[in-house]
Amino acid sequence: METIYSYLPQTLKETIDTMPSQLKSEIEEIRVRIGKPLEVIAGRLCHLPHIVTVEEGQALVNKLSKHSFYALDEELRCGYLTIEGGHRVGLSGKVILEGGKVKALRHLSSFNLRIAREKIGACQPLIPWLFDGKWKSTLIIGAPQTGKTTLLRDLARTAATGVEQRAIPSAKVGIVDERSEIAGCVKGIPQLDVGMRTDILDACPKAEGMMMMIRSMSPDVLVADEIGRAEDGQAVAEAINSGITLMATAHGSSFNEAVRRPIIQAIIESGAFERFIELSSKNGVRSFTVLDQNGHKFSLPERTSK
Repeated sequence: METIYSYLPQTLKETIDTMPSQLKSEIEEIRVRIGKPLEVIAGRLCHLPHIVTVEEGQALVNKLSKHSFYALDEELRCGYLTIEGGHRVGLSGKVILEGGKVKALRHLSSFNLRIAREKIGACQPLIPWLFDGKWKSTLIIGAPQTGKTTLLRDLARTAATGVEQRAIPSAKVGIVDERSEIAGCVKGIPQLDVGMRTDILDACPKAEGMMMMIRSMSPDVLVADEIGRAEDGQAVAEAINSGITLMATAHGSSFNEAVRRPIIQAIIESGAFERFIELSSKNGVRSFTVLDQNGHKFSLPERTSK
């Protein structure tokens, strides 16, 4: 939180400091909307008794841009930027178009500061299903805020570092981090632990980056966040046909919901993934279900016997 605090105007920091210590330690997002109450998500939604002013919004912009707003044009075009510590700041405001495509954002009015929290060991309970002499291609499915990227990051870290106690050797891992959320790179350097033998293409479109990674870095495991576009399907097929294990995430509250998306359905029906993990969150408690390549849940006896 020290990094996040260093970007916030003093008045916003003081408002957040009025929260109970337990809630502050669980902050996931800080939403700053000019003219609206300061909003914090910490396991639950909290509206704080402070209306964000135009001056506070401008102060936040100045700190994020280091007083050089136009130097952020590429980040503004994408609608977010990544700061030290791997934290991500989503941005919204007036969209500037050029040739029918987004060129930049101006007059920023909303900011979403997402706190990057590493959970080392998050994937450990899943290893019996996901590793059997080699890592199995796995698609993690979940709604927003269910921990998809957190789990994916820990899978990448574990695959790249290995697990001595389980006799799992380290593997070459390639991460295509289109939105800088998995490794949280700043100037190409990962701010989050993604393992010993990991190569990263930061801020690179997934489909193109996956092909680049396959051709240039020969990964054993290829990692990508949020697949689902038409061009992703070809890259997934290339990875699988090259004998590479693929680990990725997709939006959806369940396997059945995700498979209703035509692109995801085609990828699943191609047999690209051997395992599916459904993530869910209720009252701040996250849980998972593991499914086989046909979308069938593993039974409890099989789960507990490994």
